Amino acid sequence: MPLPKDFLFGFATAAYQIEGSPASEGRTPSVWDTFTHSPSPSGKRIADSSSGDTATDHYAKHWPSDLALLSSYGANAYRFSVSWSRIVDFSVPRVKGERDGRNEAGIKFYRGVLEELVRRGIKPAITLFHWDSPQALEDRYGGWLDKEIVHDFVHFAKICFEEFGDLVKHWITLNEPWCYSALGYGYGVHAPGRSSDRTRSAVGDSSVEPYIVAHNLILGHAYAVKAYRELFAPAQNGTIGITLDAIAFIPYDDTPESHAAAQRAFDARTGWFADPIYKGHYPASLYTITTPGTLPTFTDAEIEVVRGSSDFFGLNTYTSNLVRDGGSDLFKGKTQTTFIKPDGSELGLFKSHVDWLQAYPDGFRQLLNYLWKKYNKTIYVTENGFPAPNENDLSLAEAIHDSTRVAYFRGYTDALLKAVEEDGVAVGSYFAWSLLDNFEWADGYLTRFGVTYVDYDTQKRYPKDSAWFLKEWFEENKHKDAGV
Repeated sequence: MPLPKDFLFGFATAAYQIEGSPASEGRTPSVWDTFTHSPSPSGKRIADSSSGDTATDHYAKHWPSDLALLSSYGANAYRFSVSWSRIVDFSVPRVKGERDGRNEAGIKFYRGVLEELVRRGIKPAITLFHWDSPQALEDRYGGWLDKEIVHDFVHFAKICFEEFGDLVKHWITLNEPWCYSALGYGYGVHAPGRSSDRTRSAVGDSSVEPYIVAHNLILGHAYAVKAYRELFAPAQNGTIGITLDAIAFIPYDDTPESHAAAQRAFDARTGWFADPIYKGHYPASLYTITTPGTLPTFTDAEIEVVRGSSDFFGLNTYTSNLVRDGGSDLFKGKTQTTFIKPDGSELGLFKSHVDWLQAYPDGFRQLLNYLWKKYNKTIYVTENGFPAPNENDLSLAEAIHDSTRVAYFRGYTDALLKAVEEDGVAVGSYFAWSLLDNFEWADGYLTRFGVTYVDYDTQKRYPKDSAWFLKEWFEENKHKDAGV
């Protein structure tokens, strides 16, 4: 049985990770610009002391050839994010009682990208917020720590809907809000880098701030969706939702304690956002692991907007973990996670370049089934990928023959097909992460996820074997009437 006729196949990127040109044509700084250029109490914030100042130079020079790569790889869709501080003009002081104006140069750039995608027959899927919150809003009132940002986010979203909605039929409000909340305000390893850990940050409260930020992110998402549905969807006929990150949390053993721990780990990561959005309330286990009063409350009016505010389940997933009871980490649900089975063997079939990711396709299939049964929404896989071990140390001739990444994609795409064909899970897309090697957040340029090798000295692009594998996979499994 082939994939659904309207199945989206392609690759994903994010603005700060590929664009570069941080001060070009009216763009003002994001929190990631500030974070990468400010010192940490314990030293460098980024593993190689780099930033996204140049990244893959997509904005200034390479976006046309990058879109040509998509065509050559057989993509019928492309997921990318737009830079909030490139679209909204924060360079002019805001008039009291008004919202910030538009940066026409930034809008023109994205409009050009979208028009070229459509010309190529590639469906654009825009992510509005992929962690690069405007520094101007951070300076004004504390960014996502203040509920005022909900109004600013909806203002930004409406600009995007107005300017691009005739070309874009697939919208994602937020990318992985758990990461922005927990990594940015809990652990302090991502922008804006706030944490109770004073070796990382002089400011922040990891026990409180992540929950405030998460709450405001949920509200920002929900009210942006409300605006789209009421003001734009009737004419534009698009879909809108959110992308959450999830790990296949598997009980360490068959004890009740391990089963409860696996559920608690899921609740503390994905359920934290999914349950309010799809069910109308926070997971019960969040109340048991946090101090009373920590979780903000939704008003009756707010929860009516939040509940049901996603047309699909956007899923970013990379790996699986074994879980058992114990631990104090709130953002893991006070559980312990591991790749080591009770018999001492590894869960994953093979390891990656980073210690948090092992290849375990069966876990992906289990996760797809779990999400489908729990939330009953078509799942759009919006990120899935693999950093091949030590790829930075290989010659170009070696790196483009990325056999371990091919093996990862072979296993995970096969698991997706089995979930669809044998288990009856509704899956609407598969976007591989990533189209290009790029600035990989706290890892800088030391970790490569791309199906295209980027020589950062010359900015030349070289397709890897994994790009051709994925192209062939889609050709073999797409619906006969799917087109591209």
